[in-house]
Amino acid sequence: MKSPQQLIRPEIQALSAYHVPESGNLIKLDAMENPYTWPEEMVQEWLQDLRDVSINRYPDPSAQQLSMSLREAFTVPKGMEILMGNGSDELIQMIAMAVAEKDRVILAPQPSFVMYKMIATFTGMQFVGVPLNADDFSLDMHAMHQAIDKHQPAVIFLAYPNNPTGNLFAEEQVREIIEQAPGLVVVDEAYAAFAGHSFMNTLGEYDNLLVMRTVSKMGLAGLRLGLLAGPKEWLHEIDKVRLPYNINVLTQKSAVFSLKHKEVLDQQTRLICEEREKMFQQLQQIEGIEPYPSQANFILFRCVDRNANEVFESLLKDGVLIKNMSAAGGVLADCLRVTIGKPEENQSFLSVL
Repeated sequence: MKSPQQLIRPEIQALSAYHVPESGNLIKLDAMENPYTWPEEMVQEWLQDLRDVSINRYPDPSAQQLSMSLREAFTVPKGMEILMGNGSDELIQMIAMAVAEKDRVILAPQPSFVMYKMIATFTGMQFVGVPLNADDFSLDMHAMHQAIDKHQPAVIFLAYPNNPTGNLFAEEQVREIIEQAPGLVVVDEAYAAFAGHSFMNTLGEYDNLLVMRTVSKMGLAGLRLGLLAGPKEWLHEIDKVRLPYNINVLTQKSAVFSLKHKEVLDQQTRLICEEREKMFQQLQQIEGIEPYPSQANFILFRCVDRNANEVFESLLKDGVLIKNMSAAGGVLADCLRVTIGKPEENQSFLSVL
């Protein structure tokens, strides 16, 4: 019998599994989650709604009711198709699987969402990361143009706003990339609710543009639901690699219910944006800390006169869990990322920091 080392691809053996730390009783500010729960009366209404779910039956394979709710909630332009995934991760994987050939390339700025590179590896494709400008994490357009010309990527992923840096790339630069790209450009708008800017209305202007969204940052992370919108010619092909029944009955029912109460989610988003601005201003006042402006629900900051690993461990000992980005090295050396929590959580973090 062959061993795993003999059968598992070397590039997979070289990877580390995606690690999610245990939070226990810590103040959890590491995963870009919405910290707010629903009002009790809304919870009770939701539980009543779930009583009608037939969990002995497979879910609607096309999730038609949910599809209509998402179209309205995210203002998907008429004439554009949508495809749903078990979180954005599955959608990224579906896109990669649909175009994967050995010598094809997935390209993205670096640093950005780690799953672009991981899924390129999973699907046997090459990944090319183009470094962002070190001073403000903006796109290095000269390097982007060169990389696109050289590698002719099948897919370019642009996180908008970018994770983990929190900034929005300049709209005219994104358009330049779409116009130059020989293949697909996927604008990943996971944090669009906090940014106030979107390429959703741009769909239809470019044949090669797709826009991706998620409900996770809106306070529905536990549902694992992502959306891909774009021309039907692309989505009908990508849909062929989607596993059947990928959106379960509880997710479908719960997402439809929550989007009927979108005003509650929008109010929570506004609170998070207000807290983000307060957090940024207070971080600016702490000596030895350099925060970067953010249009997401987190703030990246650099430890100027202390090792970021030491700061991270010290916070952890005092009961606060944030994200240590320093291990990535490069422009993220000595950087930490904090998610915006409730006011009392944010103040605890700032006090400990």
